Amino acid sequence: MTAGPLVVLVGPMGSGKSTVGALLAERLGAPYRDTDADIVAAEGREISDIFVEDGEEHFRALERAAVARAVAEHEGVLALGGGAVLDVGTRGLLAGLPVAYLSMDVEEAVRRVGLNTARPLLAVNPRRQWRELMEARRHLYNEVARAVVATDDRTPEEVADAVLSALEIEKDA
Repeated sequence: MTAGPLVVLVGPMGSGKSTVGALLAERLGAPYRDTDADIVAAEGREISDIFVEDGEEHFRALERAAVARAVAEHEGVLALGGGAVLDVGTRGLLAGLPVAYLSMDVEEAVRRVGLNTARPLLAVNPRRQWRELMEARRHLYNEVARAVVATDDRTPEEVADAVLSALEIEKDA
C-alpha cells in the first residue's frame, strides 16, 4: 500500500490546478497526475464529448473510479476535476490528505477560461452558471481542504509557493 499523494489540488475549472500541479511536482521532485487526463486517456475522447454523448452521470462514475485509483496509487501531486468533490465517497477518500483548494472569483474565471462553451457545464449563460456551480461546490471544496489558496492576481509560481507554505511542505532543494 502506498502512502498516498503528497498534495491534492481541488477547485473550480480554470483555477490553475493543472498548471500549479505540474509546478509543484517539479519543485517536489515528484510525479504529477491529473484525473481528468486519466479519464480522457482511458476513454479516448474529451470530457466534453463524454458529457454530450453519455451524460454527466456517466462521467461522474468514471471520475469517481479515476479518483479512487489515483488516491490509492499515486504518491506525487494529484489534480482533481472541478466536480470530483460532489461525490461523498470521493470526499471521504480525501479526508486526512494534504488537500489544497485553489479558489478564485468569477471575474478571474472569466479572464482565465473565458467561460466558453468548451466547458460543458457552462454552455448557457456562463457567468450565472459558474456562480451557481460555485454556490453548490464551495462548501465541498472547503470541507475537503486542509488549506485554501486564492489564485486571483497571482502567477502559477506564486500559487505553488502559497500551496507549499499553506500545507507546510518542504520542497526539495
